[in-house]
Parts: sequence; structure tokens; C-alpha cells
Amino acid sequence: MANTSSSMAASSGLPPAEIFKPKPARAAPASTLGIQGWIRQNMFSSIPSAVVTLLGLWIVYAFLDAILTWAVGNAVWEASNRRECLDQVGRSGACWPGVVAWIPNLIYGLYPKDQVWRINLAALVLLVWAVPLWLPRVRSKVQIGLSLVLLFPLLASYLFLGGEKGAIWSALIALGLAAFLWALLTTATEMTTGLSFTRFVVGALGATGRSEEASRRIGFAALLLVYAVALVAVHAMALSLVQTRLWGGLFLTTVISGIGIAFSLPAGIVLALARRSRMPLISLLATAFIELFRSVPLITILFMFNTMLPLFLPVGVEVNQLLRAIVAVCLFAAAYMAEVVRGGLQAIPRGQYEAASAMGLGFWQATGLVIMPQALKIMIPTIVGNFIGLFKDTTLVSIIGLFDLLSMARAVGEDTRWLGLFLEPFFFVTMIYFIACFGMSQYSLNLEQRLSAGERR
Repeated sequence: MANTSSSMAASSGLPPAEIFKPKPARAAPASTLGIQGWIRQNMFSSIPSAVVTLLGLWIVYAFLDAILTWAVGNAVWEASNRRECLDQVGRSGACWPGVVAWIPNLIYGLYPKDQVWRINLAALVLLVWAVPLWLPRVRSKVQIGLSLVLLFPLLASYLFLGGEKGAIWSALIALGLAAFLWALLTTATEMTTGLSFTRFVVGALGATGRSEEASRRIGFAALLLVYAVALVAVHAMALSLVQTRLWGGLFLTTVISGIGIAFSLPAGIVLALARRSRMPLISLLATAFIELFRSVPLITILFMFNTMLPLFLPVGVEVNQLLRAIVAVCLFAAAYMAEVVRGGLQAIPRGQYEAASAMGLGFWQATGLVIMPQALKIMIPTIVGNFIGLFKDTTLVSIIGLFDLLSMARAVGEDTRWLGLFLEPFFFVTMIYFIACFGMSQYSLNLEQRLSAGERR
């Protein structure tokens, strides 16, 4: 056929036509789907990338192998003192019996062992109080959250401290207990009927058709009844006094950081708004406070409150050492939080302020309903970063004689049975701090996703 075409081209005087030859098929491109595709695209996309990946994997393997060999493979799990641990594995493995023996002290400090149930009960109350915040059918989340932050410390303070109750303190403790009962009742009625507790009471009494004022009075009477029940319960409670010098370990760290976190955010919002105020005196006072506490290290503030403050108090007036430390931490954290909030407020476009004003909203309405919700979404990563830093900074209270988690870990190595055992308690404490901080970080990411803050920014 080819010869025929050539002869025809030669007879016609035209150049011979090119014969079509198909190219060989190219190899299919590497898949970019699935885990295998992701690994190929992100870790082995080029020779330098593959080298870095392999080097990183080797470092991670060597690190984990050394840690696991020391912490698990060569570890001693049964021994009566550190000498037995050294005789078995020397220093090539961890000596965990010392940490296990000190776990109650690491968690509760020197708190009396027969009274530890009070701390556990407060933790259980806190957990139960916070659960409605994650239930979709509960609509009173804001009110329950505010009651938890503001009134739980009143109830927990008596559970932790105990002792004699005056009339005022009994009323405040009862207020905290009543708020807890109200949160439970509100959660139960909203989960079952969709009505708040007060509206449920109005409906149960057959007063649904009455005026709004009458319904409000019935609801108020129901809340008073709950408070009366709480007051009777508090009157019947009689807990022995546990001095704050016996508080320690993870319990003390949680108390200081928890109060600091709960106080710093609202105080930071108030300070930030005060600093942006158009009233010169308010702005000047807020600026002076923020700059003063931001310019001094926390350790210096703790020393000032612990050593210098008692010198300025009248004779006979003494402030609890733990209370002084908590106040110092709260003021320090509030100053830093104020600048975080101020940065978030400045990120809101001016058009939002003008739109709120055009709708007839006043300053507080515009701030609470329009500006602050947007600013808080922006500030979530920074706020949580501040919370994590505050949680870790509580270790500084050890320098003023408080036995926080880190101090209790150091005390393990000073026990005569476990003399010199420092590495294992510190490793254990590191894991606790990591779990707590990682948990806060993950919750922050989850909150960002739910509020879609990350997508818009």
C-alpha cells in the first residue's frame, strides 16, 4: 500500500505523504486522592522534600524510642523506695512507684485525705453545671453560663474552705446553691417542654392566661422558693475548716488559674472599653492601670502583694496569702486581656459602629449586640492563648510559699524514701500541663469552626 502511494506520488510529481505513526501512551499521573496521594503530594513531592521528611521521621522515631524505652520499656513499676529502683535498672528506666505514692499529694496537696470528697463534689457540681451549655435544646445558655462563672465560686469557696458561716456568707453560699438548682431545673424544663423554669411554673399553676406582670410575679416567687430551699440546705451544712496553707497540687493550680481566667475576660473588656472611652479621666485611669501591670513581671507583682501589701494594712488586719496571690494574678491577667480586647475592637470596621448608630442603638446596645460579638470571634485564638499562658504562669506562686502542682512535684524528690526522684514527677506534671493546654487549644479550634470565624478571616 505504501509502495502504491509512493509510486502514485512519483507518477504525479508530488512529494510522498508522511505515514501516521501513533505516539506511545504516557504513564498515568500519580494519584492525589486518599492518604497515599496526600503523602505523595505533601511529603515526597520532590527529592529535597523526601529528604526532609525522612530526616524528620528519623528524629521523631529516635525521640519517641528514647522516651518510651525510659518511661515504659525499662521502667520499674513495683518498689518500696528509690534505692530498689536504682538496683534494678539504674538510671536507664523510670521509677514510677514514687510518683504513684505521691499522686494524692500531687492532685490535692496537703488537703486532709478524709475531706477530699469536698473537692471532688465541687468538681462534679462544676461539670454538671456546665453540661447544659453543650445541649442543643437548652436555650438559656447565656444565663446558665453567667451564673456558672459568677456564682459557682460562692458555693465552691465554702466546700473548699468550710468553717463557721456568718449571715452574709451563708446568704452568698445559698445564692450559689440556688443558682445551681435553677440551672438544673431550667435544663430539665427546657429539655422536656421547651419552656424556661419560670414559664413552666406559671403553666403548671394554670396562670398562663394572666397578665405579664402576674406571670412575672409567679416566676419570681418560684425563684424565691428555690433560694429558700438552698438557704435551708446551707444552714444544715457544717463543714470543718481547712486552712488554705494546706491547699496545693493540681487543686490549687486549678483554683488560681480558674479564678484568674474567669475574672480576666470581663475585667479586660471593661478596661478596654474604658481605655477607648472619650472621657479623659476614665481613659487615663484605665491606661495607667494597664501600662503599670503590663510593665512589671508577674513575679514582681506576686512579691509586692505577698510582702509589701501587709506593710500598708492597718494593725490587726491580715489578708489571706492565697487571696493576695489570686488578686495579683487576676489584675495581671486583666491588664493583658484588656489589650487583646482593644485589638479586637479596633479590627471592627467603622461602618459597623455607624450602622449600629443608624439603627438607633445606644453605646451599650451597639457594643453588646453588634461590636463585641464580632470582636470576640476575632479574638478567640488570642484569648485562649492568654488563658493557656495564665494556666502555666500559676507555677510562679511557688516562690511565695504556695505548694502548687510544680512545687508538689519537687517535693517528691525531697521525700526520704524517694530522695532524688525529680525527673519522673516532672515528667508526670508535664503530661498534665500538656493535656490541659492541648484540650483548651482544641476547644478553641472547635469554637472557631462553629462560629465560622476561621472561614471569614
